[in-house]
Amino acid sequence: MRQSSLPDLGIGLIGTGFMGRAHALAFQNARTTFDLPVNLKLHALADADAARAEHCARAWGFDHSHADWQQLISDPAVNLVAITTPNHLHCPMAMAALEAGKAVYCEKPLAVSLDQARAMHSAAVKAGVVTRVGYNYQHNPIIGLARNMIESGELGQIISFQGEFSEDFMGDPQSPWSWRCEQAHAGGALADLGSHLLAMARYLLGDIESVCADSQTVHAQRPAEGGSPQQRKIAVDDQTYALLRFANGARGTFGSSWLKHGYKNHLSFEIGGTRGTLSFDQERLNELRLYRAGAPGRDGFQQILAGPAQPGYAAFCPAPGHQLGYNELKTLEVRALIQALCGQTSEGPDFAEALEVERLATAIRVAAKEMRWVTVSEV
Repeated sequence: MRQSSLPDLGIGLIGTGFMGRAHALAFQNARTTFDLPVNLKLHALADADAARAEHCARAWGFDHSHADWQQLISDPAVNLVAITTPNHLHCPMAMAALEAGKAVYCEKPLAVSLDQARAMHSAAVKAGVVTRVGYNYQHNPIIGLARNMIESGELGQIISFQGEFSEDFMGDPQSPWSWRCEQAHAGGALADLGSHLLAMARYLLGDIESVCADSQTVHAQRPAEGGSPQQRKIAVDDQTYALLRFANGARGTFGSSWLKHGYKNHLSFEIGGTRGTLSFDQERLNELRLYRAGAPGRDGFQQILAGPAQPGYAAFCPAPGHQLGYNELKTLEVRALIQALCGQTSEGPDFAEALEVERLATAIRVAAKEMRWVTVSEV
């Protein structure tokens, strides 16, 4: 049990879907896994469905529930607002929380438009509070190792990046319409999946200067509801592909699709350097594959397993090869968030970084629409 002398940090969680539960688990796990500088208090949970809010608050260990998210934000006992709602609600909720002087932990993508993202970043700067955005894959210990290898020059000069994030949850054309299919509410495969890959590319290799892209809506309509004969038009992309030019001189490719059968969480990349190649696939999130050039007779990729030598891993397991999972990555994300709130680290993407991801995604949309190379600074 945490020491009673630790100051309390009141958590307010908005949303009870998949990501809401992931955040609740992460807060619970963080306070039992790490020696945090504060005592996390799961104070309030909000959902538009009052009965569901009450049920989830009780099941997930929150003290109070609200059917109105504004009541949660105005509660003086809430210090940190976690937003896990559909994308179009991120902006109004975050803006209200920032206006109230609350720290904000928002799921990705930050917003549904670049203008919204700019406004949210400006409000965060004005409020002077800590913000973080849920690009949780960056918190994988094995990704930290990959970044260290790149920055230390182990791969030599980086010359190429090939990235893909594919899933198949929209692969069936009879899968019904949802809020993800509406441009004003979501943004398609590029926003839903591709934003994670863009954030990862920036985390590993830095700024992307220009892009050329193509985007496609394969299934132009879907059933309004499961089994319904009524069809609704789809205006968002099912798949988007792009060429990338990095500021460090590297060239790259980007692919994002939610139609690719057989893939469940295929966030993958291959990074080429003058001295070797590094590859990763989130579906095997405890492994890196490394090829070192210049070893005649010893050609082949080496498999590197995550283990306690990578920061963060040992908090969950003392043995290599025993593997971490998705919820552990969210827990590591929450730890970095709490440490940032206490002034102990700057780790993790904030609203400023998320704005750059949104700027890059917007440049890709413009490039696909206008069929030309677009300099990211144009947008």
